[in-house]
Amino acid sequence: MLRKKTNGYTRRSGRAKITTNTSGTGVDRRGFLRGSGLAIGGLTAIAATGGTVTQATAQSAAAGAVQTIKSVCTHCSVGCTVVAEVDNGVWTGQEPGWDSPFNLGAHCAKGAAVREHAHGERRLKYPMKKEGGEWVRISWEQAIDEIGDGMLKIREESGPDSVYWLGSAKHNNEQAYLFRKFAAYWGTNNVDHQARICHSTTVAGVANTWGYGAMTNSYNDIHNSKAIFLIGGNPAEAHPVSLLHMLKAKEQNNAPLIVCDPRFTRTAAHADEYVRFRPGTDVALVWGILWHIFENGWEDQEFIRTRVWGMDQIKDEVARWTPDEVERVTGTPGSQLERVARTLANNRPGTVIWCMGGTQHTNGNNNTRAYCVLQLALGNMGTAGGGTNIFRGHDNVQGATDLGVLADTLPGYYGLSEGSWAHWARVWEEDLDYLKGRFSDATYGDTPIMNLKGIPVSRWIDGVLEDPENLEQPDNTRAMVLWGHAPNSQTRMKEMKTAMEKLDMLVVVDPFPTVSAVLHDRTDGVYLLPATTQFETRGSVTASNRSLQWRDKIMEPLFESLPDHTIMARFAEKFGFHDQIFRNIAIDEGGEPNIEDITREFNRGMWTIGYTGQSPERLKTHMAYQHTFDKTSLRAIGGPADGDYYGLPWPSWGTPEMNHPGTANLYDMSLPVAEGGLTFRARFGVERDGDNLLAEGVSNPGAEIQDGYPEFTMQMLMDLGWDGDLTAEERAAIDAVAGPNTNWKTDLSGGIQRVAIKHGCAPFGNAKARAVVWTFPDPVPVHREPLYSNRRDLVADYPTYEDKTFWRVPTMYASIQKNDFSQEYPIILTSGRLVEYEGGGDETRSNPWLAELQQDMFVEINTRDANNLNVRDGAQVWVEGPEGGKVKVMAMVTERVGEGVAFMPFHFGGQFEGVDQRDKYPEGADPYVLGESTNTAQTYGYDSVTQMQETKATLCKIWAA
Repeated sequence: MLRKKTNGYTRRSGRAKITTNTSGTGVDRRGFLRGSGLAIGGLTAIAATGGTVTQATAQSAAAGAVQTIKSVCTHCSVGCTVVAEVDNGVWTGQEPGWDSPFNLGAHCAKGAAVREHAHGERRLKYPMKKEGGEWVRISWEQAIDEIGDGMLKIREESGPDSVYWLGSAKHNNEQAYLFRKFAAYWGTNNVDHQARICHSTTVAGVANTWGYGAMTNSYNDIHNSKAIFLIGGNPAEAHPVSLLHMLKAKEQNNAPLIVCDPRFTRTAAHADEYVRFRPGTDVALVWGILWHIFENGWEDQEFIRTRVWGMDQIKDEVARWTPDEVERVTGTPGSQLERVARTLANNRPGTVIWCMGGTQHTNGNNNTRAYCVLQLALGNMGTAGGGTNIFRGHDNVQGATDLGVLADTLPGYYGLSEGSWAHWARVWEEDLDYLKGRFSDATYGDTPIMNLKGIPVSRWIDGVLEDPENLEQPDNTRAMVLWGHAPNSQTRMKEMKTAMEKLDMLVVVDPFPTVSAVLHDRTDGVYLLPATTQFETRGSVTASNRSLQWRDKIMEPLFESLPDHTIMARFAEKFGFHDQIFRNIAIDEGGEPNIEDITREFNRGMWTIGYTGQSPERLKTHMAYQHTFDKTSLRAIGGPADGDYYGLPWPSWGTPEMNHPGTANLYDMSLPVAEGGLTFRARFGVERDGDNLLAEGVSNPGAEIQDGYPEFTMQMLMDLGWDGDLTAEERAAIDAVAGPNTNWKTDLSGGIQRVAIKHGCAPFGNAKARAVVWTFPDPVPVHREPLYSNRRDLVADYPTYEDKTFWRVPTMYASIQKNDFSQEYPIILTSGRLVEYEGGGDETRSNPWLAELQQDMFVEINTRDANNLNVRDGAQVWVEGPEGGKVKVMAMVTERVGEGVAFMPFHFGGQFEGVDQRDKYPEGADPYVLGESTNTAQTYGYDSVTQMQETKATLCKIWAA
């Protein structure tokens, strides 16, 4: 929200309270800095911000040369390089990475301010606990002992599943991997992280379409696009640097940019075609576009014949979506969608981009699969300039997902089956029976709890509040560990407050206290443990395009904070499995597990997605020689990484010694597999209902099988006569797993992958993408009305699902939708990002350089709606959802949102239903800017496959405060 600040400022007393939401008065720069304690003069001001000024001499200048250290921005998933200037151990300045192929010397507002994030005075400085309603400083030893004793008591009384380990997309890959391993040794699958509530429907939908659930190309590859179709995303604010790459295609290729969004965003301002549609109708919109493509014969029939299964069933569904029906459901004119379809057909290859606007729905998995089907129909997959460029949110949400910080899988998407546990037990050199003994012996149906999906983070509230008889675990959740997570990024915050108050124990591990410290009214049983930022440690991080980058440590931990992996090690020691979990990982000075050893351990186990070739040494070489990589193809031209793709985007097949270059564009049959080419994965069998599921007569250059083929096993190598290419060591390792039944995913030697690639083949087979996912509730994606729909005329035609229990918890659908809330709550409520803040906002609202830019939480209201409600621009209003949660915010009257739609950003917290909670923070740790969370008013609703929360299409009512 941009508005002119006044020329004056307001003096405020008390604890550096910068701004308030009870007044529309702006604050200028001087007033803001005065309030934050930074408006002080001369050398004192420089000292306050970490700099020094001394008289320079030639001798001191030579001795005090500033060191430059490369790291990676800790905000979004673009992966921008930050070059830190360090003077005698003090981080004194920063520059963007000019050599980085990703940010090309650019930064957004958040990236430019990360030094202040690391040096932030609002960080937690030492361990604390709530005692008698007050925050009390304690030692690390006391914290680990008290928390550990409490958890062991809960474990004894209720079992290991009653402690929930909520991880983070802010962990680096090594910490994420260790966190999932830690949960396994604790004995629970109640472990998850932010990916559940941002792109879980992407991962499920996309992986079940063609094999891998990730961005297929890259930000840089958009340079090659002849058209850009963006739906449910606002990269101008959420991923600002990515816009450089999009605009390059627009400028050099004259690529039309089509933006589909219920709101006219800052990204839409760059569009050649802006398509406004009703929130929650993505499938109808995409099928409306495909109707014109199929009607005119614009689909790529040869691509579909050779590489796609199930398109005929898609055509049957699409035929129902005539232009009139699409307009009735979405509000978008058929003539506009015909123009969009023609544009996409005439400008190939085009890319499709989406973000959380498409994922956060009760039928989000249908949305993401519909986007994939659009690209399959156009033949835009497996080619430069095409693909599905899925923009992930946090800096390492891709990596944390890959490393298995999820309730339904072990690292590498291996799942939770007996064979998956056996694989990781071999990697960990652990006795499988020991791991089984760490879990409860409960079974549900015929499934032991060790093999049962845990409760997803979107539903942890229900793990606490639900009747235990309705849960598929022995008891309720009694202790909650929020390790790098903003609770205000989740819906149903009134119920969350109740859940927090019911817990035996609430533990927050974070550089900042987060809303978890203040949302509840607890007087005890809350612990705040200060973790370092990622600038105070080292390790790898995976950008949205699957490239891994290495962060070097910029500075020593500030205050009494500890690196996350060191805290994990301390808890492991308390719980008695330290020696087991670190069997092959060295412990460095201060009890810190060696990061490079952790990297090498997951290199030894993550064969499924090719996280095996990215050794620490190769990643560090890429960071040191960023300038040698082409800025579009990402391939190194000469130098020590010659031929590699930057960051070795997974899969980087085989062992590091194989030197596979990584895979820049997934499923690209124009390149040999050894050079980054790939097929669609043979993940779903070889036939379905008598139809062939393998590719028809197409393969990569140099492949000795010029047709479709299944995934590789030792038996397949033997049948082909290729087993003679294995070394004696590889054969021995294969025999130790399962002999002829060992496959490319479980062979710890990498020999099966190496030999398959030697013969030009993809280890995971060569299949067709499937447009129809027979294992999902809706095999063919269909439109379903949101649970809280204002279109009661459409509910009968496009109803939601029946209530069901899955992911351990009962889940409501039809029992909510049958009630008509639209009369009392007539306005659709949606949410999204701002350029100034990120995630739940605790870090960025605690950064004075960002907090100054956006001081008020607000709601965007259409001009007609505002006039009908007698609401003026800048006035305070109440926004209430149909479940009774309400927020008091500033009104922004604007044409950005259409009539009948309201928008709120989701980065705010620290105010709750009109009450300021600043005094509940620990002294000096309250963010500069507080505000209501939109998720207090957001409502119940979860995806039918992944339990993704619904945040984009609920209802509300608005009135003047």
